[in-house]
Amino acid sequence: MTDSSTRERARPRNEYPVREVAGGHLRVSTARGSGSVPLYRSLDEASDARVSRVVIVLHGRLRDADAYLLSTQRALAAADVNAADTLLLVPQFLAGADIAAHGLDQDMLHWEWTGWMGGDDALGPAPLSSFDVLDSLIESLADRARFGALREVVIAGHSGGAQVAHRYAVVGRATALLERQGVRCRYVIANPSSYVYFDNRRPDGNGGFSPADERACADVDTWKYGIHQPPRYASSAAFDTLEQRYVRSDVIYLLGEADCDPQHQALDRSCAAMAQGPHRLARGLAYFAYLGGRHTQLVHRCWQVPGVGHNGQAMFNSAEGMLALFDARARLGHVP
Repeated sequence: MTDSSTRERARPRNEYPVREVAGGHLRVSTARGSGSVPLYRSLDEASDARVSRVVIVLHGRLRDADAYLLSTQRALAAADVNAADTLLLVPQFLAGADIAAHGLDQDMLHWEWTGWMGGDDALGPAPLSSFDVLDSLIESLADRARFGALREVVIAGHSGGAQVAHRYAVVGRATALLERQGVRCRYVIANPSSYVYFDNRRPDGNGGFSPADERACADVDTWKYGIHQPPRYASSAAFDTLEQRYVRSDVIYLLGEADCDPQHQALDRSCAAMAQGPHRLARGLAYFAYLGGRHTQLVHRCWQVPGVGHNGQAMFNSAEGMLALFDARARLGHVP
């Protein structure tokens, strides 16, 4: 076997072009420039006037937005809700290799392989953050002439998508528009590899928290693991204020009880991530305890999903997943 073929086999799964690109587009325009991202919708635009709930679903590191649309559609079909009133939106954060492989227009925003997870700016055609994309999508939902029946927006992600959902819940701007209109907003954060801590304390392995050794682990308290050196989108953020807003937000952490493999191939094993715990389940439980220790009136919820590991479809199609996404139980007699 040649060295080149060995290197090819060793490439991470996310460093290949995506199999499918969404046919719909979302236009994103700011003072920094403009571009488009692919977007899946579960209903056509003629349905917008009757939609009461929108669920924005954020894909994982493989950028397989089509798979996330399908798994969330299955969960919606299994939930005891009227699917005709619920719109699923799945934006797709592409890499440069996806543009070339699919012959896409150069107007399409694209990132370094995983830069979009932390809110980094796109590599082209304009330096826009994945958080700018969510701002634009949410701002479109605030158009009451178009979405007059809208009552609830859920921003949900699994794995890499959960990293986006969590960090957007901390620094994002646009949901304030919806809340002023009386639209409820909820964040569903399922099995991310890491979280944003608001000070330098990390789990000490004994159920408590101690200051991290920043000499041994230089990045432990910098973004995307801490609040220092945030991306351009949040460069002027007042994190004391944002923390207070975040802990008052409606947030559900969904943790797979079997997502506890410290050697999982997609687990962030950087020093800064390992300081948060040995695996995703431990990191999620520790983060929830950390926030609870800082805020006695924390309204967040943390639900464990029995028997499920690092599997987005299984998480969202679980009883806990359906309740988090749609405020609904499984339809009687329906097996997802």
